[in-house]
Amino acid sequence: MTRYLYIALIVILAGIVLTFKVQNMASVTVSLFSMSATLPTSVLVLLVYVLGMFTGGFVLGLLRTWTNKATAR
Repeated sequence: MTRYLYIALIVILAGIVLTFKVQNMASVTVSLFSMSATLPTSVLVLLVYVLGMFTGGFVLGLLRTWTNKATAR
């Protein structure tokens, strides 16, 4: 029963992501210093999300390391 619930949730989430992708096909130009890139809005949002996951994970790992070192003394 739980397996079917997970499958249904994955299908719903995939449908939402696909709908978001289809509705946000307009191009956006992003500039940083002298570089610029033109890409669809949905791709930009996905890249920012992934970058946020990585940086958030690094920050949590750094804070965890600092906390462990501070309490080990």
